[in-house]
Amino acid sequence: MPNKRKKVVSLPIVEANAAGIDIGAMQIFVAVPADRDPEPIRCFQTFTVELEKLADWLEQCQIRTVAMESTGVYWIPLFQILEKRKFEVRLVNAHHVKNVPGRKTDVEDCQWIQHLHSVGLLRGSFRPDEEICALRSLWRHRDNLIQLATVHLQHMQKALDQMNVQIHHVISDLAGTTGLAIVDAILAGERDLHKLAELRDWRIRASKETIMKSLVGDYREEHLFALRQSLKSYRHYQDMIQEVDIQVKKMMQQLRSRTQTGEKPPKEKNPRKTPWRNEPPQLRDDLYRAFGVDLTQIPGINTLTAQMLLTEVGPDLSRFPTAAAFCSWLRLCPNPKISGGHVLSTKTQPTKNRAALALRMAAQGLHRSQSFLGDYFRRMKARMGTPKAMTAAAHKLARIVYHMITLRQEYDVTVFQDQERRTQDRKKTRLRAQAKELGFQLVPIESVP
Repeated sequence: MPNKRKKVVSLPIVEANAAGIDIGAMQIFVAVPADRDPEPIRCFQTFTVELEKLADWLEQCQIRTVAMESTGVYWIPLFQILEKRKFEVRLVNAHHVKNVPGRKTDVEDCQWIQHLHSVGLLRGSFRPDEEICALRSLWRHRDNLIQLATVHLQHMQKALDQMNVQIHHVISDLAGTTGLAIVDAILAGERDLHKLAELRDWRIRASKETIMKSLVGDYREEHLFALRQSLKSYRHYQDMIQEVDIQVKKMMQQLRSRTQTGEKPPKEKNPRKTPWRNEPPQLRDDLYRAFGVDLTQIPGINTLTAQMLLTEVGPDLSRFPTAAAFCSWLRLCPNPKISGGHVLSTKTQPTKNRAALALRMAAQGLHRSQSFLGDYFRRMKARMGTPKAMTAAAHKLARIVYHMITLRQEYDVTVFQDQERRTQDRKKTRLRAQAKELGFQLVPIESVP
């Protein structure tokens, strides 16, 4: 019998006009279909002029869609240029385009990305609108400034420790009104303990005598010099943060308003007497105008958490068809691994998503909340431990945020009354079963004479 030739099975081409790009710090490799150019793989440098030539070559090859890895921040300039040229650009996860072992070169990487994209096996990552991306860049820069200011605050505390001045252990915040006033007076040469203690704010719980004891130390010149420079640097970064706040406010006012003109957010039930640390002024009003709903009404979510959601996701969640898709993007839902009919793992995937991190921090703040969400967090914490309880509560918060933004409905506590009733019924059933097992019978308080 004649030898039968093996049939080569190939995937159908879904994107015929697709290109693949491998991003690097100094070089960019681009692959187009083999029939579009005698040299289907080319290398370009990362200069802006070279990136423009890259876009011209893609137009010459009649490319309509491009896929590239999200490599650091190197992809941003090329992404913006291609997007401006009306290309459909897909930013893909590097884990989704890994090649087989032994084929890790820049040339083969761009070919592999082009092949996967042409057969429709790549999915683009979520990227908000351009105005939200600009706002996100500034807000992330603001976070970096806050971290740098904190470093200099720690240097101030170190200088005080070296002089054995314990004021930062007596008051709760060295960068508060009392702390900065005392540090300024010390650097100005004041050593009278009574005069320094008189700078104590009325809200400080420590007594005047305790503050005077904490200010006794060895004021050496080298440590005072370090303290002075650290204080100067701390205030410099605080000024920069205020400049960023002004710019962020201008950009937020340019966002499309989703409320009526002059409409204010609902009145807070338990307003804070003092704003959150590093909270921009009138942030709650700007967030209400951008979202169309007041997310701070949700237990655990404050203005800074809502601002993080705005800068990382934006007010438009239409890219996520369901709340489950939104939670999956945040990686707050289980990732089951099943083999042979056995569940090997249901852990959530690790993530550095800042919106997910903000929701986890908000969930941690539910520990003392006297609400349904607070009871849910404490119940999950007793059952599974704190880390898993934070994930479960953050998942629930994400679903609430999704429905509030997409349906434009304010937070309604009555929605959880039915769930609370079912929870109480389960508790009663469990208590009755335990009492019966021990030979007791529970009697409601109302029926006791």
